[in-house]
Amino acid sequence: MKVGIIGAGSIGLLFAAYLSRKFAVTIYTRSEQQALQINQAGILLKNDYGINKEMVHACQAEMWRGSEDITIVAVKQYQLNPIITVIKQLPVKPINLLFLQNGMGHLNELSSIQGHNVYVGSVEHGALRETAYLVSHNGAGVTNVAVYQGNAGPLREFVSAAADDFPFKYHVDYYEMLVKKLIVNSVINPLTAILAVKNGDLIHNHYYYAAAKSLFSEVAAILKLKNEAEYFRQVTDICLATAENHSSMLKDLQANRRTEIDAIVGYLLTEARQHQIKAPIIENLYNLIKGKEAGEGGMA
Repeated sequence: MKVGIIGAGSIGLLFAAYLSRKFAVTIYTRSEQQALQINQAGILLKNDYGINKEMVHACQAEMWRGSEDITIVAVKQYQLNPIITVIKQLPVKPINLLFLQNGMGHLNELSSIQGHNVYVGSVEHGALRETAYLVSHNGAGVTNVAVYQGNAGPLREFVSAAADDFPFKYHVDYYEMLVKKLIVNSVINPLTAILAVKNGDLIHNHYYYAAAKSLFSEVAAILKLKNEAEYFRQVTDICLATAENHSSMLKDLQANRRTEIDAIVGYLLTEARQHQIKAPIIENLYNLIKGKEAGEGGMA
């Protein structure tokens, strides 16, 4: 099975390294330089067992034509638009596309893709891109996947063929799957980003924990969660399991990159307005993160 991966950030490199052990992988990079480096040096995968070199073929993103058996789109939500434009220009032959964006703000964009099999996923792995071709696997987990629209067959085939050391779990209900990840992201990411702390600090610091509970209460009201205790336990479990990790949103701010606040918290605010639910904590966090993105000048 041939696998294409669009995006060579931390998640793209991580997936390319592991999947290359089982599949013929081509990773599509934004820059020609990164593609050349990967073709020359391979992808270096750092984990608890040391550093391994995985040889992966790399091309610039402009070269992607959807010829692989499945293509994994591993870019940020705000980088999707040009990729979807290219997808719409491809021949009608069904292409199998797996999107791995945080949050749920991208679902409307995916709805515009017609004639192809569209899958969505949520990633529980921790990863950090250290160089153009070195990725650190900071926390092992599972990748949850489900059908958004189209035929489930190719996705099921891919999941069953994946190696045990990098597992995928198939879900019937994409919405429930994404909501679970959205809840975790909407509590951990903005709080750790504003406070500039590790994930575990939200549990170990009494005051941060109280703030997390208050934030979760607003999230639960917007999403109309029935078993709040179970969902909040999931948040705390993730905090403990990734206690030494920095959230992706914090890392984006530290690197002066745009965050995925719109796809995560922005989605919740849209839902709150549609259902006339007040969410002052969520709204304040959204504004604070957007303010951080804008920098000292304050202009977004």
